Amino acid sequence: MNRKKFITSLSVASVGAAVFSPLILAQPSRLQERNPEGCRIDEPPLIKPPGLKAGDKLAIVAPGSYISEDDLQQSVKNLTQLGFETTYSKKVLLQTGYFAGSDKDRADDLMEKFEDKSVKGIVCARGGYGCTRILPILNNDIIRSNPKVLIGYSDVTALLYGIYQKAGLITFHGPVGTSTFNDYSVNNFKRVLMDPKKNAIFKNAEDETDENKYGVTTIVKGKGTGRLVGGNLSIMVSLIGTEFDVDYSGKIIFIEEIGEEPYRIDRMLTQLIQSGKFNNAAGIMMGIFSKCESKVKDPSFDKTFNLMEVLKERLGNLKIPVVYGMSFGHIVNKFTIPFGVLAQLDADNQTFTLLEKAVI
Repeated sequence: MNRKKFITSLSVASVGAAVFSPLILAQPSRLQERNPEGCRIDEPPLIKPPGLKAGDKLAIVAPGSYISEDDLQQSVKNLTQLGFETTYSKKVLLQTGYFAGSDKDRADDLMEKFEDKSVKGIVCARGGYGCTRILPILNNDIIRSNPKVLIGYSDVTALLYGIYQKAGLITFHGPVGTSTFNDYSVNNFKRVLMDPKKNAIFKNAEDETDENKYGVTTIVKGKGTGRLVGGNLSIMVSLIGTEFDVDYSGKIIFIEEIGEEPYRIDRMLTQLIQSGKFNNAAGIMMGIFSKCESKVKDPSFDKTFNLMEVLKERLGNLKIPVVYGMSFGHIVNKFTIPFGVLAQLDADNQTFTLLEKAVI
């Protein structure tokens, strides 16, 4: 992700007879074995947070790059208009270099919000680099003991990964506090977090002037079922080889990006392929790769590849469904995607279905 050009867009009941309780109990066993819910046995039991309702108190945090007073007040305004109360600490406006305070400041602020019984959900005001740095100092026992909604996207991907892998909490890739909360994004937010239904189908909005506004394209046909994991491509790649990485086997991988040239997208996808991350995946659902076309022609090349050529060449030979252009990423119309929930991807019809509620 090109951090210098980053601008925040203003924008599982299991399959089977078992009823999904707040905890899916699993006993440790050999690496790579899976429990009936499709999780690796060495992954923690999954925990669903309580759903949100109007009047709940939501905490605003800045776990990565620093935010301005205007950013904070925009976040407060957006959440208040949705019917929530808001809270935040003085730490949210700290600045240390390009971070919102020190690593300890940001981690402490997040942990305080998890421990605060009056807080029902946590909203990241923005992304921006820094979330990966606090992963080793988060207290996952506190998170497990105080499950609640955590939502954000872009660099917040690191928190979604780390908290899923270490605490087992279902988190949410969706709007940040400074996003544009238009009708489409709000409706999707509510469908997942406030009024969830099993087997809810999600598809891109149809624009009056352009039915395929985001260029949704099926790269490999088919359907796949698995737990949703993913986020920002740059962050996903940066976590390979760390203790916070997530196994993609049997998973539907969702991906978004901003500000990367096609050759950089090629490089990152190649790393994922060569490291075997896609070998046993159930499907790939790409959102929007904003501002990822070539901007400057390199005089040493007579020809380059555009983004879609890269995506088709790198992913078109996979034996799993692959679709590009779904409504998430650095765009106005955003899905709220539960990280860790069982879903089905239909690349032919360019939809995905949540096979279970993401909250209790």
